[in-house]
Amino acid sequence: MINCLECEDELFGRVDKKFCSDQCRNNYNNKQKRSDNNYIRNINNLLRKNHRILASLVKEEKASAKKDKLISLGFNFSYFTNTYTTKDGRTYYYCYDYGYIPSNEDWYTLVKKKEWI
Repeated sequence: MINCLECEDELFGRVDKKFCSDQCRNNYNNKQKRSDNNYIRNINNLLRKNHRILASLVKEEKASAKKDKLISLGFNFSYFTNTYTTKDGRTYYYCYDYGYIPSNEDWYTLVKKKEWI
């Protein structure tokens, strides 16, 4: 006798059948991948939060903000989507279309990229 991997009901039909229904198959697979999905969801939430904070501070193309202000708003400097290094070696950190670069001691220059490829 073979039982469904999710609900443990008895299976009928093919000998290699593992689930009694699509719902049981989906539930089983979702449980197996839950920890991976949670990790990715948490990272995406951090990136969206960083993006919202930068978007709220950049009204035109550029703005400046102190590091303390960014941190107080919940900005996390460890998470960004990509970097861009200029010819003179300065590195911009981007969170989608908004970026930042350290300018002076505790100040950051915030920018919005006009064209995104």
